[in-house]
Amino acid sequence: MCRCLIKDFETRPAVIHLLEHPFIKQAHGRDMLLRKQLATLIRQQQELGCRTKTKHERINTSKTLKVESCPNDDLVNLEVLDEEIIITHLQRRYEDLQIYTYVGDILIALNPFQNLNIYSPQFSKLYHGVKRMSNPPHIFATADAAYQGMVTFCKDQCIIISGESGAGKTESAHLIVQHLTFLGKANNRTLREKILQVNPLVEAFGNACSAINHNSSRFGKYLEMKFTPTGAVMGAKISEYLLEKSRVIKQAVGEKNFHIFYYIYAGLYHQKQLKEYRLPEKAPPRYIDSEHGKVMQDIVSSKQYKEQFDAIQDCFRIIGFTKEEVNSVYKILSAILNTGNIEFAAITSQHQTDKSEVPNAEALENAAALLSIGPEELQEALTSHCVVTRGETIIRTNTVDKATDVRDAMSKALYGRLFSWIVNRINALLQPDKNICNAESGMNVGILDIFGFENFQKNSFEQLCINIANEQIQFYFNQHIFALEQLEYQSEGVDASLVEYEDNRPILDMFLQKPMGLLSLLDEESRFPQATDQTLVDKFEDNLRFKYFWRPKRVELCFGIQHYAGQVLYNVDGFLEKNRDTLPADIVVVLRTSENKLLQQLFSSPLTKTGNLATSRARVTAASRSLPPQISTGRNKVDTMEMMRHPEETTNMRRQTVASYFRYSLMDLLSKMVVGQPHFVRCIKPNDGRQALCFCKDRVMVQLRYTGILETVSIRRQGYSHRILFEEFVNRYYYLAFRAHQMPDTSRENAITILERAKLDNWVLGRTKVFLKYYHVEQLNLLLREVIARVVVLQAYTKGWLGAQRYRRERERRAHGAIVIQSAWRGYTARQNLRLIRKEREEAAICIQSVYRGHRVRKEYSMQTNNVNSAPDPSLRPSDKIPRLQPQRPEQAQECTSPTEKEDPDSGEREVKHDGPVKGSAGGDPVKCGTFGGNLPDAPCEEAPGPVLKLQRTPRRRGQQPKLLNSPEDSLYYNQLNRTLDYQGSQRKPRKLGQIKVLDGEDEYYKLLSTVEWIPEEESSAGPPPTQ
Repeated sequence: MCRCLIKDFETRPAVIHLLEHPFIKQAHGRDMLLRKQLATLIRQQQELGCRTKTKHERINTSKTLKVESCPNDDLVNLEVLDEEIIITHLQRRYEDLQIYTYVGDILIALNPFQNLNIYSPQFSKLYHGVKRMSNPPHIFATADAAYQGMVTFCKDQCIIISGESGAGKTESAHLIVQHLTFLGKANNRTLREKILQVNPLVEAFGNACSAINHNSSRFGKYLEMKFTPTGAVMGAKISEYLLEKSRVIKQAVGEKNFHIFYYIYAGLYHQKQLKEYRLPEKAPPRYIDSEHGKVMQDIVSSKQYKEQFDAIQDCFRIIGFTKEEVNSVYKILSAILNTGNIEFAAITSQHQTDKSEVPNAEALENAAALLSIGPEELQEALTSHCVVTRGETIIRTNTVDKATDVRDAMSKALYGRLFSWIVNRINALLQPDKNICNAESGMNVGILDIFGFENFQKNSFEQLCINIANEQIQFYFNQHIFALEQLEYQSEGVDASLVEYEDNRPILDMFLQKPMGLLSLLDEESRFPQATDQTLVDKFEDNLRFKYFWRPKRVELCFGIQHYAGQVLYNVDGFLEKNRDTLPADIVVVLRTSENKLLQQLFSSPLTKTGNLATSRARVTAASRSLPPQISTGRNKVDTMEMMRHPEETTNMRRQTVASYFRYSLMDLLSKMVVGQPHFVRCIKPNDGRQALCFCKDRVMVQLRYTGILETVSIRRQGYSHRILFEEFVNRYYYLAFRAHQMPDTSRENAITILERAKLDNWVLGRTKVFLKYYHVEQLNLLLREVIARVVVLQAYTKGWLGAQRYRRERERRAHGAIVIQSAWRGYTARQNLRLIRKEREEAAICIQSVYRGHRVRKEYSMQTNNVNSAPDPSLRPSDKIPRLQPQRPEQAQECTSPTEKEDPDSGEREVKHDGPVKGSAGGDPVKCGTFGGNLPDAPCEEAPGPVLKLQRTPRRRGQQPKLLNSPEDSLYYNQLNRTLDYQGSQRKPRKLGQIKVLDGEDEYYKLLSTVEWIPEEESSAGPPPTQ
């Protein structure tokens, strides 16, 4: 049946092939039996009653997935609003595997902790351009609302996904990207595949296993999908914020390093390439080792790591990374793991007691080989540092602890810059094509997937930054949902009840204000060389006079913060060192000398204000311009001590701290979010054990309280989420009440006319704006879409009629043009044929004339000859009566033509001159000699009485034998020709009056030939032959 339904007729099987199918063959001859069986089945189904099918013919699974919408899909429609009713409603829906619920235009998503079959392409088609309430709540509906808003209003959109760690934010971001890619189908299929591969690749480098989430995002990601004005996807861009680089060197109990380290280790192990990348096969590197010691066992036996490594390789290939780039990435990752195995030992000398060295050089040599630098240079950079004071360079050795910190700082810098380079490379490969659309005219849909709120048993500096970022996201949500909306009620004079909500603005001020905010105090304390973690806690306690800050008693190096999501206790151990994130200049200089071009680029490009690697347009080879001359020319022998004395690399400068990078990151993130129209997705974690179908009421209640869901329900029920200016409202929706060619005034009255014509209720007009409920805009857009659809139909028919008219005129014009071309061609061919016929007739006429004239000349000649023979001279001998016609021998021709000759170019006559008088000639006159066209023999030139004989012959080609006119073949040929000419002459048309036949050269020849008089033989033989 599937083969029969193939639409492509070329691939669809023919009827003959279908009849040969075994299923059809077995039914042959069993028609009556099969009919009875089918009737029995139909009767049984009718007796049992047909099962109710869901909408769109969806098949029910063991847990029924509803596809039909119901009023309970939106919490705003509940009659009674309190926490208990909302929790009970969410629990009932969660048990029915309905994990999505609306709160007005906000989506609540409960993590099911299992795979659901509701994200197939069929569901993508189901949530494409339809009314939101026509289908159950879904993450695809939010993506479709953002897409339709972008296309309809030509305005950027922003989808903000928030929630705790493990609530399902990353997976929700995947599904939104999947549906947006489906909605914005581009002609370039490869581009869609690249965009879908972005998230898996970036998450392999930026996600890790934490204590509460196996795939926790350890960085902030803002993905911008770029669309053309018509809604086709044309590119993407990623912005990454605050990667948790400290996880590279150390992980808490029960946590792991970034996923990519385990993926690459397992992949290289199964590909037998661990030796190539200098990785141990038995003992795991220190950076990925764990307390239970089962890392290598998991890497070897786990198929998941191997499959993920293959998937990452496919991601690199599909997105467009070259093999050299991927190989360089693997080398840097392997070098990081080998760097972690470098150990230091203290040595004591006569002058120095705090010097360190590397006792086991194997790990050092492996890391140096993978980084393409010298092991001696790397060892010196790790165990010593230089300080420039008053123009002098002082080299100091590092203690074991200092060398360890330098090693870890280098590993963090390598991973952080590599991650930024991968993101920049993805952005370069996915940037929009300028030939398709300009970046300025395109529109964006931004997707924010940021690390969730965290509260562990031991919270450090990383958790503080993560929770501050979540405070900022919650503040943006409050401002958009509550503060700005209620402020406009007051300014526009709209009577609406105000909703009380928890404002976290004071907490953000405590963190971000200058100069007495927590981050400012942290930066200030980080600049003091003698500062310690204890002095930092004391400074916090002395300056942070807020109710949200407290310091617990009997607990040292700790302080507490009352966040919007609850109280969190932070351990200050390592705060200052993590905030400084110092990378010695000596390490930077050594890594810039690497022969690896990628590594050169990583440490030659500057960092932005957000701490990311800047996008460098310069060539990679230009990275070594700031290096000393001996380094830039080659690495045959580099003096590391001289290199570290370079003042540009070792001057102490005021460096940016992690807190300053974090502050700029929040500013950059907010600047991108406020540009677009926001859509919120609140992810809820139903339980802490990651168990499917387990709903913990207390855990969910806490999340609903601090996210303000109850207040959101109230303001969505009572308030007006859409506030549109009169001018914008009339210009957008005037099609609903006015004709298309009319341009009504943007007045209050026209806005009322549009609202009444649309039959909306519960709307309010302010001084300058129209206040609408969250569902009003959707209704207006659907009505506008229907009007535009009717207009499109009319345009289609009109354009079709106009196209048919143009086609008809074009077809007639082409037919007329074809006739003109045909007539011109036929005239041309007719003229060519006529010209050929004329030429052939002229040639035939000339041939006939020449033959006839020759015949007439020969006839006259024969008559003259007969006349001469009929009157003989008695004094002559019989043999002398007729001149002998003998062919002239070459000797005779030479004798005849030896005298000086002159040839008349016009007549072709040849005049023979002698130096003296010729014997037998009277008066010494010159005698002209010639032949009749080469057919008569040349006689000796003798003096003869009477008129001078003037002979003429046509030029003969070189080597041509003379033609004899008295041959038998000529006689036979001319006899046949005469009979033909006689017949043709009877058919010849008479010549017109006055028409003159022009004689050619041959005619002239025969005319002259007819006047020749023969000389008697005795007269011609009287004289002696001409002297030579």
